Amino acid sequence: MTDPTAGQRDVNRGRVLAAVTRGANSRAGIVADTGLARSTVAGLVQELLAEGRLTEDAAPAGQRLPGRPPKVLRVAGGRSVVVAVDLGHSHCRVGVVAVEDGAAVVLGEGTARLDVDASPDEAVDQAVRIAKRLLRATRQAADAGGVGLPAPVDVRTGSVGTGNLLPRWVDRRPAAELSARLGVPFAADNDANLGALAEVTFGGARGVDDLVYVKAATGIGAGLLLGGRLHHGVGGRAGEIGHVPVDPGGPVCRCGNRGCLETVASTVQVLSAVRSHEAAPATMADVAGLVTAGDPGASRVVTDAGRMIGRVLADLVNNLSPRQIVVGGELAAATEPLLAGVRESIDRYAQPGLARGIAVTPSSLGVSAELLGAAALAMRLGHAAPS
Repeated sequence: MTDPTAGQRDVNRGRVLAAVTRGANSRAGIVADTGLARSTVAGLVQELLAEGRLTEDAAPAGQRLPGRPPKVLRVAGGRSVVVAVDLGHSHCRVGVVAVEDGAAVVLGEGTARLDVDASPDEAVDQAVRIAKRLLRATRQAADAGGVGLPAPVDVRTGSVGTGNLLPRWVDRRPAAELSARLGVPFAADNDANLGALAEVTFGGARGVDDLVYVKAATGIGAGLLLGGRLHHGVGGRAGEIGHVPVDPGGPVCRCGNRGCLETVASTVQVLSAVRSHEAAPATMADVAGLVTAGDPGASRVVTDAGRMIGRVLADLVNNLSPRQIVVGGELAAATEPLLAGVRESIDRYAQPGLARGIAVTPSSLGVSAELLGAAALAMRLGHAAPS
């Protein structure tokens, strides 16, 4: 008979590893981060140390206090093979990824087109089927997994929050569901957060500790990396820039407000505006083709979207002073006019000293950013023991 507590124990092990990844490097810090009981944390830490998934070393000299030298917990390194799942509004994308020494190699990848919100059960089923097929084809055994989706995820509980593109997923715990089906620990996070994580782990923002990653697609969100750590806010809701009002008299947003950024600058609005004067482009790749061909209407529409996004980002620049802004998502297919619009607004509305010091760049990972972010999440959690 299966132990009914085994699944919860795996989830709690993942929560401990996630807390250490976020900077909770002591048992007391893990308790504060996760809300788990002290005795539970003590037992799980001891297990993970024995398995080599955590290490415990003397703290650096600058962090020591008088008395007995403290020790700090860290996630162990090594090669791991992870399952990465990217759930979008209309796709389920899965990869089997080998990660070692800051490099990721996608060993196998598969995508299913479906309405992810219409049937969460079917989306999870698809992810599991694709993952199992890829693991068989690549002859790999997964050590861990990560999943991203366009919704706030409470990192303490793993639950999906309200007010997102996938309302039928509210209160579901996708990491726990995938873990139970695939037999390895999983972690979940918002897709924009995973884009930020991918860029600093595998992409063009390596070494950057303060970064804003913008995912501009059907929705618009920002992943915030502050001081080298992802900033989630209460309930995982930090970075919801798509719901910043930019036009008080604008259309009603799905969140209930009027004129949110998402109602004027998402791919839905860009495609609609371009269709008003061109033969209907089906995708943002079609719009990018029009831009490349020199179509002035398509270029203006995308530039205007970039200006609106940049206006909201200028406030983030003034408040957070990041070193770099990375723009990704489907809208970034039309890279040049989009970034030009973003840059123009930041230069106009942000403090001059801050604006001059910030780099605005396209995602170096393109459409793979969120998938590789899910791999980076699994890797950082350290679920996989070193090979």
